[in-house]
Amino acid sequence: MLGTQTAVWKTTKQNGGDITALYARLSRDDEIEGDSNSIVHQKEILSEYARKHGFENTRFYADDGYSGTNFNRPDFQRMMTDVQAGLIKTIIVKDMSRFGRDYIMVGYYTEILLPQADIRFIAVNDGVDTENQVDNDFTPFRNIINEWYAKDTSKKIRSVLKAKGNSGKHLSVIPPFGYKKDPNDKEKWLIDDDAAQIVRKIFRMYLDGNNMGSIARKLTEEGIETPKLYAENRGIKHYKAATYPEIWSRISVEYILSNYEYTGCTVNFKTKRKSFKNKKQVIQSKEDWAVFEGTQEAIIDKETFETVQKMRGTKRAYTKFNEVNIFSGLLFCADCGGKMTIRRRKDDRRKDAYVCSTYRKKKKHLCTEHAIKADVLKQIVLNDIRKVCAYVKEYEQAFVEDYRKCSVKESARQQAAARNELKKAESRLSEIGKIIVKLYEEKVCGTMPEARFELLAKNYEIEQSALKQKVESLKVGLAVAKESDDSISKFVSLVRNYTEVNELTPEILNSFIDKIYIGKPERIDGQRVQEVKIIYKLVGAVNIPQ
Repeated sequence: MLGTQTAVWKTTKQNGGDITALYARLSRDDEIEGDSNSIVHQKEILSEYARKHGFENTRFYADDGYSGTNFNRPDFQRMMTDVQAGLIKTIIVKDMSRFGRDYIMVGYYTEILLPQADIRFIAVNDGVDTENQVDNDFTPFRNIINEWYAKDTSKKIRSVLKAKGNSGKHLSVIPPFGYKKDPNDKEKWLIDDDAAQIVRKIFRMYLDGNNMGSIARKLTEEGIETPKLYAENRGIKHYKAATYPEIWSRISVEYILSNYEYTGCTVNFKTKRKSFKNKKQVIQSKEDWAVFEGTQEAIIDKETFETVQKMRGTKRAYTKFNEVNIFSGLLFCADCGGKMTIRRRKDDRRKDAYVCSTYRKKKKHLCTEHAIKADVLKQIVLNDIRKVCAYVKEYEQAFVEDYRKCSVKESARQQAAARNELKKAESRLSEIGKIIVKLYEEKVCGTMPEARFELLAKNYEIEQSALKQKVESLKVGLAVAKESDDSISKFVSLVRNYTEVNELTPEILNSFIDKIYIGKPERIDGQRVQEVKIIYKLVGAVNIPQ
């Protein structure tokens, strides 16, 4: 890219280029030094220097609020365009750091590109003048020092932001769509009622089975303001957005559906920059996030948000009938564990059925069809949800007590088994550690051949790695078991939210159901019998007393 630029600039030099470019730059980092680096002060210095030294036909180029490590600055690029057009004869800056703080790029411009275009470069305070080559010997070192300054400043800023982020304060300069800053406390977010209604509408539409593309189309058709248009119409500061601000995009819908801060929390360190030179943001894994609950009023409750995330994590196929499979991600074969996929019948939609995916992939030796009609399954699940909700509402105390008895008993059994497994795994890990140390000693002493050592060490290291993973998994399992006591109260609260369940919707299914296992159909006394095992969220399988 740089070589291409040089070639172009060599051939487009025009006669009569006599502009003296006076370039000034100020970043937010430079503001800490006070007025000495202000754009106004730089312009005064440059104007005075040009007047005293007889430089005429001056033209100012100024970038206010742009880092010296970034050369994609508006007026800098405008100046380089004029250079390429052969209009500029001389460039004058206050000092080298105003031109830039990346010593490689500064060196490229001042030592290669500008000289090839026959352009004189002057840095007033640093005594740099390309017409006096002797005075320029220290310039490369000065450029390195300027970059070190930028790097050190970047470290200090990151340190301040890290401390702020770890204290639970918002790092986002602009609140997400649906919130606004508290006029009495800029650190707090308040719900923006009009915008929050749009956010809730998007979540409802997704729960109703609409995909993100169709949500974007419907919002645009209804004339609902996009986040950018909403901000512009009210004079609110906002981030740059798409070319067409009046049109909703799938990306905008996805951003809203995935924004955890709508549950009332603060999430810091979701992204980071690769370096102080590279401004590109990299998404961090959730383990590196700093999450602080209850920092503002929630727009979306956690249960709804988690339901949407589960739905987003499941591939939802839309067919030529433009219908979504409402059981997508919920159905599994009771025998092979594979997903159940829908088989559409164009001639008779009543014959639509769910079939084991293993069987459909022509792996009939691994499993059987396990087919169940779609309308039959819908009725089974709908009836079961109704019965469970009715029972919980009428016999809440009995349901809670029965669940706790079973839960405590099962949890105690599982925890005892897990603790036993954990003890064995940790004991074996300790044993392997001693064996590996002994192997190294024998190798050093020369009593064990190299090939045998490598074989044994490799096998023990593989076992050690697998055991470490197992230990972590068991510890997590034990921790989860301790936290499961409040699951029953959450489930009861979920049931209370639904006065009646008249039909199955993606929202109801994904709110109540975790998994559904479809058994193999059998003939008993001439009747077709098929087990459908429904696993509810939070409480598992629910057995209702007769």
